[in-house]
Amino acid sequence: MMDTRPLLLESDFPPVKRAAVTVLQVNLGYLCNLSCVHCHVNAGPTRTELMSLENIEQVLALLQRGDIKTLDLTGGAPEMNPHFRALVTRAREMGVHVIDRCNLTILFEPGQEDLADFLAQQEVEVVASLPCYLESNVEAQRGKGVYNDSIRAIHLLNRLGYGVDPGLPLNLVYNPIGAQLPPAQEALERDYKRELGAQFDIRFNQLFTITNMPIKRFGAVLLAQGQYDDYMHLLRDNFSEDNLATVMCKNLLSIDWQGFVYDCDFNQMLEMPLLGSDRQRSHISDVLDPIRLEGTSVQTGDHCYGCTAGQGSSCGGAL
Repeated sequence: MMDTRPLLLESDFPPVKRAAVTVLQVNLGYLCNLSCVHCHVNAGPTRTELMSLENIEQVLALLQRGDIKTLDLTGGAPEMNPHFRALVTRAREMGVHVIDRCNLTILFEPGQEDLADFLAQQEVEVVASLPCYLESNVEAQRGKGVYNDSIRAIHLLNRLGYGVDPGLPLNLVYNPIGAQLPPAQEALERDYKRELGAQFDIRFNQLFTITNMPIKRFGAVLLAQGQYDDYMHLLRDNFSEDNLATVMCKNLLSIDWQGFVYDCDFNQMLEMPLLGSDRQRSHISDVLDPIRLEGTSVQTGDHCYGCTAGQGSSCGGAL
């Protein structure tokens, strides 16, 4: 697979300093039941990387000693990690708000038949990928049959109270189908609610629009199709300095499946270690006091223009 990493490391992106850590985002592994075209993790059914129970214990310890109140679980399909439910249960017992970045179709995988009930019982926020409200666009990105399974999954979540009960938030995620920026988030959210409501009587709270990052699988597609340079020009030309104040790396720590720590999920995929070190990666066990990270520099590269282009982009949508 063609790799954009060497093209992204040298950059003139403006410096970013960390604020207080409020979110711990943990990648539980690259195993997934889908292989999406826009995936910046290159996740799929043949991946074997999964976070161990030992590292999950370290995650829980970091949440406690850092007094971090939000745990954001991602993958792959994070639910395919055999320790997913134990991690969620223990984090909730600690009073931590848990977010599950769910691809929806996982709810119908063998062995996951009670997953939706579990998420509701634990009051887990579900952030669900539905890259378009049109079937043709979703299946072009995610594969045949994914759209209908996604609609079925949202209906199931709605029946459990998701998108209806204030304690069970359901947020959907939009990604562009190709090398373009997302449209305005508020307007697209209205379109989603109108179309999905009219066709399927679906309810959800918010729509998050997320810019596709030029790394891993999506980066390889850009290179293979000769679109990489044009896409990077698009991101740079739409850079907004105002977005620097709210980029997610200011208050988020990203942990990979091996327990190593990064400024964000994208730096994780590019193997850009925390605190600017190019010789040694920091492990969860090395972060004894997250407060000490406040004011330190974030490692940046050309991919950071993806978070600051146009309306901005983060794990919580437009900035």
